[in-house]
Amino acid sequence: MKKFRFPLDTVLSYKQQVLDALRGEHAAILAEVHTQEEWVEHLWQEYRAYSEEYRQRSAEGLVMTEALMYQTGLRSIEREIQRETEKLDALRAKEEAKRAEVVEAKKETSSIEKLREKKLDAYHKEEAKSEEIFIEEFVSTMRVVSQANG
Repeated sequence: MKKFRFPLDTVLSYKQQVLDALRGEHAAILAEVHTQEEWVEHLWQEYRAYSEEYRQRSAEGLVMTEALMYQTGLRSIEREIQRETEKLDALRAKEEAKRAEVVEAKKETSSIEKLREKKLDAYHKEEAKSEEIFIEEFVSTMRVVSQANG
């Protein structure tokens, strides 16, 4: 019997390549998200440490210029936290969109893979039936030859 050939193998191969590429892009965006999350957390730690230092120094007594310096520094860190949090939100949205693309590509690939499996299953059944018919014909022919000689 002829070898199994699925007509959509090239399409399946292409869809798999697209899926792999999208997964790679998604992984890269996820890495960016994690890096940005760590950076925002670092900024918050810096803010808390600077704020604590300001409280301690205020308790000891500060001159007005030093107090203003601390307040300006705190506001500066707050603005940076806000900017970096906005970047993080944008990255998360980008990651979510890429995840949706990966899911859609996976659905497309899976549907073609399931179709391929069904076709391969049908091919195996047809192959088994063909072998069974061949064996039956062979046995039948052997009986006829055996009876003719016997």
